[in-house]
Amino acid sequence: MGKDAHPTRYLVILIVYFIFIIDLTGANIFGANIEDADLTGAIMPDGKRYKQEASQAQAQVISMTREVIRTDKAPAPVGPYNQAIAASGKMLFVAGQIAIDPRLGDVVYKDDVTKQTQQVMANIEAILTTAGATFSDVVKTSVFLSDMNNFGAVNTVYAKYFSEDTAPARACVEVSRLPKDVLVEIECIAVIPDHG
Repeated sequence: MGKDAHPTRYLVILIVYFIFIIDLTGANIFGANIEDADLTGAIMPDGKRYKQEASQAQAQVISMTREVIRTDKAPAPVGPYNQAIAASGKMLFVAGQIAIDPRLGDVVYKDDVTKQTQQVMANIEAILTTAGATFSDVVKTSVFLSDMNNFGAVNTVYAKYFSEDTAPARACVEVSRLPKDVLVEIECIAVIPDHG
């Protein structure tokens, strides 16, 4: 050893060397099993980035099913919704949307529930489209109104997006107050169709 070398430095190098030459496949280190870990992009001991081979890649296929459930043993829908929707596949949970115009970043049509509902539906449509879904993929909505007297106006706009025979299940409630004092808020759940 040279006069500048420290014995601890050689020990650390030796330990690192052994870690990289030992095959840890299937090892269970402190309860962590790396057998199915995705190492894509990890820097390997040779300094190269790991790339998963095509034969190793696992394609996950998610298919969507959507079925309208109807029974005469429960009250019939009184608007553009169904009693229930049975769905399976990749779920999309859209947060409650209010009448904020994304270009302005502010609430629009503060006293017009019809125009607020149109903006809400435009916001929902933008989110659905970005996720690869449409209104026909929506299986459940929740509508929140600041005044139940606005139900008819909201329902008229809502019906333009959902036909009664395939409309999603829906709940509609009056609440004491909504964010930014808007008149309507709508959230939804959709099942994203498999495009593969």
